[in-house]
This record gives sequence, structure tokens and C-alpha cells, in this order.
Amino acid sequence: MKLAFIGLGVMGYPMAGYLHKAGHDVCVYNRTTTKAQRWADEYQGRYAKTPALASEGAEIVFVCVGNDDDVRVMVAGGDNQPGILSTLQDDGIIVDHTTTSDTLACEMAQLAQS
Repeated sequence: MKLAFIGLGVMGYPMAGYLHKAGHDVCVYNRTTTKAQRWADEYQGRYAKTPALASEGAEIVFVCVGNDDDVRVMVAGGDNQPGILSTLQDDGIIVDHTTTSDTLACEMAQLAQS
């Protein structure tokens, strides 16, 4: 299964590693590129320079970032880069592991359906 993992913090880094070790094709993205490169070296995986590139062709995209605003940027785009939704396939799934508000979940669901 082709997966993307966005956010390689204390939780995301090993979670992405477990998915890779389970045999999945995982491409990661992290705002700190050196951390993504380190993950790719450690797990012989791939990393991308934007969330959109990491998500391209992925069946499931996992997001594990800091807060509501970070999720918005990763999913919808911002900071001069496209977001996950710009490349997510029609039947793609986004799984958000971030501790966020219920308002954000509803907002992202509406955005994904539009």
C-alpha cells in the first residue's frame, strides 16, 4: 500500500517507521527537511519537499503535526506550497493524528468534499 506521512515529530517519526517496516511504501514530509532526510536514510524510504508531493498517489495520508493551523496548511496548502488535497486521489483517505479541535475536523471534512 502506498502511504504518505506528514509530520515527523516525537510521535510521527516512529509511526512512519512502523508503517514502512510493515511493508508499506511510505513517503514522508517534514517542515525540517533534514529530519525527513534522516528518516529516509534510517528506513531506506522516501521523502518529499512538500506535503503535496509526499501525498501524490498515496492511498492513505497520515498527518501528525502541531495544531489546527498546522493541519490547515498541510491539508489545504499555505506557506507558498500546495497542500495534500491538491494531489490526493479521489478515493484517498486522510488520517489526522494531531490533537485538534472538533471544529477543525468538520472544516477539513467540508474542504475535502468540495
